[in-house]
Amino acid sequence: MFKFLFTLIFLCSLGYGVYWVADSHPEIKDRAIQYLPTSAFSALEPRFTVNQIMDKERSSLLKDSREQFGDYSLLYQPFLLMEVKFTRTNQSTGEGVILWDLMDGEMVLDTQTWEKSHGFADCIHMRADPYELKIISTIAKHGNKADRQTLFHSLNLESGLLDAWIERCIKKKLIVCHQGIYRIHLESPKMAFTPSTQVNFPLISKNSKHSEKMTRNFSKTQIIRVAEAAFGEDFAIRQTYEIYLPVYAITTQNSDGSHETSYWNALNGLVLD
Repeated sequence: MFKFLFTLIFLCSLGYGVYWVADSHPEIKDRAIQYLPTSAFSALEPRFTVNQIMDKERSSLLKDSREQFGDYSLLYQPFLLMEVKFTRTNQSTGEGVILWDLMDGEMVLDTQTWEKSHGFADCIHMRADPYELKIISTIAKHGNKADRQTLFHSLNLESGLLDAWIERCIKKKLIVCHQGIYRIHLESPKMAFTPSTQVNFPLISKNSKHSEKMTRNFSKTQIIRVAEAAFGEDFAIRQTYEIYLPVYAITTQNSDGSHETSYWNALNGLVLD
């Protein structure tokens, strides 16, 4: 009887522990899920071959005649694709998709140039809550500078509550204040834009067994939380999909015998930062 009760208590404790981790730290759950075996995954279809990129970028990849190409490989970089709806600046409803990088934590703004946002990863790392993100988003919408009066009127908050939110943002080094002006504590932040990515590339199915996927650094849950907090009360996510960007890892051998690897976007043929 004692053994049965001990086993029951142990299983209940284990079950509660799993629930607590999934609820309080969903990124741990998501990170565990990514290692579960799957037979196939969705990827954006490449528009450039590795040979086309090496020919086009030969002068930038090989600095002099003594350098030469080494090995290359095709990798798949994880992104979160979200079907969303939102309110435009003219108060009409917009619908679209968002492509969010699960490795650097930023949103893709333009798939032609692969321009991205700058600031959301910092918010995720510092565990910014929805209230703190309201402060940051408001500052971003005012050209990255806003005084207290601007924040007060824009957010329509009780004075004490506003000051508490501002203080939390400052403590987390998400914003700074100089001479009464608040700004996002980043070089050239980019966090104010229509929450939509123009994606014109078809998806294809790839076999997991013969494909090398890059490890994600951010979870689906983290991205959803920051997006919902940043883009306002009218922002809604209808559906999410994990998709992959084809990336060529091209190795070159330098004149001194050392090797250097660069990563190239197979959709637009441009080097990845």
